[in-house]
Amino acid sequence: MLVINFSFNDLQSLIGREVSFDTIVDRLPMMGADVHFANPKSDEMAFEFFPDRPDLYSVEGVARALRQFLGFEPGLRKYEVEESDVVLKVDPAVSEVRPFIWSALVTGVEMNDYLIRSVMDLQEKLHLTIGRNRRKVAIGIHDFDTVKPPFLYTAAEPTEVKFFPLQGTREMTMKEILEEHEKGRMFAFVLEGKERYPIIFDSGGVVLSFPPIINGITTAITEDTKNIFVDCTGTDLNALKAAVNILVTSFAERGAKIKSVSIHRDEELFVAPDLKPWEIEVKIDDVRTLTGIKDEPGALCEYLGRMGYDAIPEKDVLRVKVPAYRYDILHPADIIEDIAKAYGYERFGSRMPQYQTQGTPIREYDFWNVLRTAMIGLGYLEITTLTLTGREDQYRRMMRSVPEDIVEVKNPRSEERNILRTSLLPELMAILRKNKHRDLPQRIFEVGEVVSNMRNVSHIAGASIHTKASFTEMKSTVEALLRALAIRLKMAPHDDASFIRGRCAAVIIDGDAVGVFGEIRPEVITAFELGYPVVGFEIEVEPLMRRAEASWSHHG
Repeated sequence: MLVINFSFNDLQSLIGREVSFDTIVDRLPMMGADVHFANPKSDEMAFEFFPDRPDLYSVEGVARALRQFLGFEPGLRKYEVEESDVVLKVDPAVSEVRPFIWSALVTGVEMNDYLIRSVMDLQEKLHLTIGRNRRKVAIGIHDFDTVKPPFLYTAAEPTEVKFFPLQGTREMTMKEILEEHEKGRMFAFVLEGKERYPIIFDSGGVVLSFPPIINGITTAITEDTKNIFVDCTGTDLNALKAAVNILVTSFAERGAKIKSVSIHRDEELFVAPDLKPWEIEVKIDDVRTLTGIKDEPGALCEYLGRMGYDAIPEKDVLRVKVPAYRYDILHPADIIEDIAKAYGYERFGSRMPQYQTQGTPIREYDFWNVLRTAMIGLGYLEITTLTLTGREDQYRRMMRSVPEDIVEVKNPRSEERNILRTSLLPELMAILRKNKHRDLPQRIFEVGEVVSNMRNVSHIAGASIHTKASFTEMKSTVEALLRALAIRLKMAPHDDASFIRGRCAAVIIDGDAVGVFGEIRPEVITAFELGYPVVGFEIEVEPLMRRAEASWSHHG
């Protein structure tokens, strides 16, 4: 959970009326927060908010939500986007570097200490959460009056452009920034392996930003700033739009005006930001089944108004308008959860369970623990990755063909997480990529479920990276793992597109190939942006468990 710090007096000012200290402390947790620090003798307050509500990462967002939740201004908060003549041109060259950009212009900003503190804090929290530490999303805010549109988002050679970065001491090339500047060293991993770097210029060649690393000093925000240009670059356009919407509506809560930016990309024209609400249907029966709330549809709409929605009943459904800053709404269940919050968790009551049951461990999961113990004993570190993944890591980088029977997410929020994994080894390679700046050797493993023939099956996989990683090392690892299960290793030559031919073998149990191990192909290693030899294995768990249990029974 993320801690949001703010001033109680500033919060009251943004709410627009007097709200007691005790009311804030009592009601905010009902919206999904925990009190981190709250003392009536201090103006400072701190609350922990769940990561699923990035719109509450600022005092402005908290004030807006409280006005709705307390019934002062229920319903959908509407924001006008005025038209401007600001143009942002996108060079196709960025497609291979950092493909997407979104933007906005905010005018009439009244800068003060509260706003500066809030915006900087919000920006960093969005980077950390939605932005995945700037890899997915990075936001730049600029003093608009120091530059001249149209702006250009393009890509340049590492030493082609020199500018004076924020917190810098001199003009530097982008390469020098990544090597010498504090922010450059901190976020250089985002651009590792790229031959060109993204950069934003104004019409006079002034550098606004070197995303996702650092802004230029020319556009630095000061107490005199009145108009702000927002750029947001990354790899997921939906996430960029959400981040910009959250940021600019926070400015609007303090009286600023939001204006459009025309984004020209190839032959396409996009107008940003897009603050139009979107609509979702929720079945009334689902609300009653999942929550037990039996209130009339009109009352359910009133509850939704207190959570910042507009809703009307229509036959057996609620038609709900969702504000553009609510990035967390993915499914009708999310709307139902908000109905329960507005209804009041304290009204649900409590009762003791009517039945007593005694749980027993699932046999297969017990066997997972045996495998974990063996791998840890071999010097491997356990990791846990997401079951949702993407074709890029799972197949293209692994040099494997995409099977016909993969399970796809119907409406994915990101192309990086749009299918269920069919193999663990690609996920281990992705973890090695994220940790390539760490010391070697690195040895990791995972026991988990994958999808095979449209059903969940358990696999175990391991990977090792260092200068002397070899087939012999991985054979010894697999042999030791099987020995811990009282199984003797039987293997046969095997061809797998991810492994070097002639340095790959299949694991044979009861005459069937149930796993593979060997040296990863150099092309795969390069595709994952790694620079050292990698060896790995992946084996089905069920045949191991069946054979191990038979061996244990035989030996008493």
